[in-house]
Amino acid sequence: MVAAIATGAFAAAAAGQNLQLDQSSDSDSASPDVTPLADAHYATSAMGVGGNGDNAIEGSPTLLAAGQQAASGDDAETEAQQLVDNDKTTEKREQHEAAKAREAAKPDFVSPADGNLSSTFGGRWGTTHYGIDIANGMGTPIHAVADGEVIEAGPASGFGLWIRVKLDDGTTHVYGHIQSYSVSAGQRIEAGDVIAKMGARGQSTGPHLHFEVWDSGGKKIDPLPWLSERGVDL
Repeated sequence: MVAAIATGAFAAAAAGQNLQLDQSSDSDSASPDVTPLADAHYATSAMGVGGNGDNAIEGSPTLLAAGQQAASGDDAETEAQQLVDNDKTTEKREQHEAAKAREAAKPDFVSPADGNLSSTFGGRWGTTHYGIDIANGMGTPIHAVADGEVIEAGPASGFGLWIRVKLDDGTTHVYGHIQSYSVSAGQRIEAGDVIAKMGARGQSTGPHLHFEVWDSGGKKIDPLPWLSERGVDL
């Protein structure tokens, strides 16, 4: 359609040029202010053809090359991908912050079990009691007091079953008279993890947890001051 309009415009311009040539041959009047070539350019510009030139009429339609339109589509796709990438980055950042918050909120030390302190460290019945006893019902959860590595879990003389856990500073925790356990040697555990259930195995007068603390040199020390220094009071 544009081609047809342009052809008509050029034809009209050419006819005007012929008319002016005929008139100039019959009269000695001055040449018109607008030249035939200007008329032709004006006609084509008015119809929107050649409208990208310096003399194009303001508001005349501009024809975009196919490459420009394709570029616009590519830009939109790129922008959409950037939005997706930004969402993923935000999600990862939020997950990282949540993980940091959980780590910061995690206690460093906890009580080994809920219950009543039934026996303390020191002399008892003519011997030395090297730990503390916490009495409660059979199957009461026993928690890891601190982060560490399980170095033994299984049968032990006098304790029936026990668990020994070595902390990063070399301290060892002992959990004795347990009914059952859910950890194994070599396993890494964290403070608060449930590692066993309270029982009465071995030399015991009833269900309770026997808990000991050995320092890095293997010496058995009173668990109560050790726990209290770390914010755990029984």
